[in-house]
Amino acid sequence: MRPTVSGVPPTREILRLLAVVNARHQDDVSLTALAAMAHRSRFNLHRAFRAVVGETPRAYTSRVRLVRAAADLLATDRSVSTIAYDHGFGSHAAFTRAFTRFFGVNPTAYRDRGLRVDDEWAVAVHSAVVASVAPCVGLYRMSTAEGSTPVPVDIVVKDLPAVPALVVRQRIARDQIASMLAASLPRLFAYATRTGLAMSGPPFARYPEFGMGSLVMEGGVQLAAPAPMPTEDGIEAITIPAGPAAVTIHRGPYDRLAETYAAIEAWLDQENRSAGGPPWEVYLTDPGEYPDPQTWQTEVIQPLA
Repeated sequence: MRPTVSGVPPTREILRLLAVVNARHQDDVSLTALAAMAHRSRFNLHRAFRAVVGETPRAYTSRVRLVRAAADLLATDRSVSTIAYDHGFGSHAAFTRAFTRFFGVNPTAYRDRGLRVDDEWAVAVHSAVVASVAPCVGLYRMSTAEGSTPVPVDIVVKDLPAVPALVVRQRIARDQIASMLAASLPRLFAYATRTGLAMSGPPFARYPEFGMGSLVMEGGVQLAAPAPMPTEDGIEAITIPAGPAAVTIHRGPYDRLAETYAAIEAWLDQENRSAGGPPWEVYLTDPGEYPDPQTWQTEVIQPLA
């Protein structure tokens, strides 16, 4: 891992390290082990990791392993001890202590409660979403300060189903999108996993209102079924309406998403169509799994009148 002038590894290098960490479900990923992988001092790596990820290496690894283990408790009939070992915990007792601190119930009680949907397919999808999203739930819309070659935008019209979701809604400045998502998406993800709400797809951002210097934004997680009234202040249950939409895939860093939105605006004019609701974007690629921003894919959706 090459240092920058400041001595802190660049964002891309931290993302590469995350990809290694997330592939090692059972291996030692302590700060000492990660520093050795990165060829950096423990202090230097700890500082760089926290600056990019927003968590310490220990907190990050513990959270990812616990929520993945929780998904396995719901989706499989393997023993608690086996799941604990598969996710890097040295003993049943250590896993139970950590799990109970994180979720407020022990692993057996969590499994017995299950999800709020009685559908094996929904449980399997939830498990896959958790495994994929957990490593990167605080990283969506991050700036990488990297350029990229513009990719032609292929826009298609689709009839989309209604999407139940949990959201946090805030008015923010235009340069606060990444920080808003970094605060809201982990909170929504944790709420869904704690309360047994089945997630059905990647996180998203939705833009109900644009102003001159600010915008109203919703960070959200998709659900398999409508949620009851949330019990945590600031979290809302909504349903994004069904209907026709112009849909495209933005390929590359988040920094260039504005170009894709501009292409959709031009398409609306060309096709004599008009917007029928707030645009939203779905984060198909996980930065914690794919360290190269050029490979990131974001689905951009503009509902049509």
